[in-house]
Amino acid sequence: MPERPNLLLITTDQQRGDCLGCDGHPVLETPYLDELAEQGAHFPHAYTSVPSCTPARAGILTGMDQWHHGRLTMTGGDALEYPATLPGELAKAGYHTQAVGKMHHAPQRRLYGFHHMVLDESGRRMGDFISDYHLFFEQHKQGAYGYRDHSIDWNSWMARPSHLPEHLHPTHWTASEGIKFLQQRDPTKPFFMWLSFARPHSPYDPPQAYWDMYIDNENIPKAAVGDWAAEFDHKIADVNAPRTHRTDAETHRGRAGYYGNITFIDHQIGRVLYELRRHDPHTYRNTMIIFTSDHGDMMGDHHHWRKTYAYQGSARIPFVVKYPDTWRDVARGVKYDHPIELRDVMPTMLHAAGVDIPASVDGQSLLDIARGQADRWREFVQGEHTTCYTREHGMQYVTDGHEKYIWFHHTGEEQFFNLDDDPLECRELSKDPAYADRVALWRGRLALVNENRGDPRGQNGELVPQVDGALSLSPNYQKWKDAARQ
Repeated sequence: MPERPNLLLITTDQQRGDCLGCDGHPVLETPYLDELAEQGAHFPHAYTSVPSCTPARAGILTGMDQWHHGRLTMTGGDALEYPATLPGELAKAGYHTQAVGKMHHAPQRRLYGFHHMVLDESGRRMGDFISDYHLFFEQHKQGAYGYRDHSIDWNSWMARPSHLPEHLHPTHWTASEGIKFLQQRDPTKPFFMWLSFARPHSPYDPPQAYWDMYIDNENIPKAAVGDWAAEFDHKIADVNAPRTHRTDAETHRGRAGYYGNITFIDHQIGRVLYELRRHDPHTYRNTMIIFTSDHGDMMGDHHHWRKTYAYQGSARIPFVVKYPDTWRDVARGVKYDHPIELRDVMPTMLHAAGVDIPASVDGQSLLDIARGQADRWREFVQGEHTTCYTREHGMQYVTDGHEKYIWFHHTGEEQFFNLDDDPLECRELSKDPAYADRVALWRGRLALVNENRGDPRGQNGELVPQVDGALSLSPNYQKWKDAARQ
């Protein structure tokens, strides 16, 4: 029987799909992640079906699509008892399971199948919860200062270098806790660790050295502005405004801080991998690594910031897989064209571990693609967010990575983009007669998804606007809530 691989899932929070060196970014440096892609695969058409933290992570945790795990937007803080979870299935199969960093669970200490968790939940605090990072910070700081005395808020477009010593930054803490687990884990069992960084999510506050890497770089891309974005072309004084036209200088600083956070994370991932190799080279060679993010960040594109949107900056995510060195039946250094989603993480890791994939899982194993067995792969990814800061911008979308159709389910408005020709979605084509057939095709696909799952937004093959309000939770959410009470 072949040795079971160790499993390392590394996630960031709010990292755009184009923010990888191996994705062709003109400025951003991610050398360790690029190395992992060369040893495995890069999936440039990876998406999150609900582009905000909690629902996206529910997809990772359960392998379910959003209708089945229940969250269609950023809502729902109840304890849920899912039919199966990734750490739960691996624990039952004999894996030592550990969560490190941001989980965004409810309640915040609920294990959901993990043996143990050490948490950094940023500013989220329910009841008397205090995150492990904050306890560490208060014990190790060397002055009368707080961890966010730079004043930048959790969802701000503002940016500046961190005021903290590098070793007190939450990114460094997360890597250190990951290394601690590798040193203290049960050596008689294979391990599964979810190493979850809370950046590059704002605040855009990298250590000074990483700020300096980008702040004077004149090649940082300017914000893309589409021919459809005029309604958002106004400045709002709110420092957390999700839609506001900032100056070129403000956007440049935001991107410099964002990129600095990403490169800092990349270097800390390199630190974890170095310690894994040093401690036990064989363990590293027998480890499968998946790197991805829960959603992206608009970073000023089309005068939008943050997430929850269907646009590429928000919905497209980075996705890299590194295979164990001992696997001889997979190609390496490959880019795949298949549309994938966060629900695919769980079946991929269970498949790698030789663990049966539960019937509740909607995702598909990416190892089928790697081994040339994906003849029945999905044609597209369907996503949504019931509200996007304002009610009228609540949306659903469908895409295969080459074309994208967006429908605003409260107003009935729609958008269509040819992503091959227009990857930053600057030319809106839904009213262009040349694309009428393509728009109709994608509109019908979305209507059928809704109709098949019992969602009132799809009826008799047509999309039906929800003037009085679309669903925020599917009926399944109540099912898992009731199960947790039993």
